[in-house]
Amino acid sequence: MTDLKKIRLDKWLWAVRLFKSRTMSTDACKAGKVKLNGNSLKPSYLLTIGETIEVKKNGFNLTFKVNQLLEKRVSAVLAAPCFEDLTPQDELNKYKDWFVGKSGSEFRDRGEGRPTKKDRRELDDFKVMYFEDEEEGI
Repeated sequence: MTDLKKIRLDKWLWAVRLFKSRTMSTDACKAGKVKLNGNSLKPSYLLTIGETIEVKKNGFNLTFKVNQLLEKRVSAVLAAPCFEDLTPQDELNKYKDWFVGKSGSEFRDRGEGRPTKKDRRELDDFKVMYFEDEEEGI
């Protein structure tokens, strides 16, 4: 964490772990998903401390204030104080509702071994049917 005055936007987004790779952050900028005061930013935009950026990621509109500039990617613990999350509460609630239950995995009884291809296909078909019914409100 050096005393930088400006840094490339795509590099900062990657360094503070808002995107998994620098390529993903660059692509988001090119697609117009990163904005400052309503204007889309290029990946080469020179970001300064105190600016507030809006990032559209996975269909959610997130807002961040830049507190510190980073040149290299750091751990999540070190990246946390580098920005302030100004995302509205209703958008955070929408994100949390979407995220709940996404990380759970299937459970198999001990000794049953790995699922066969047939088991996997049946499980995938069930998930597709289940989630389609859930979206329709059934």
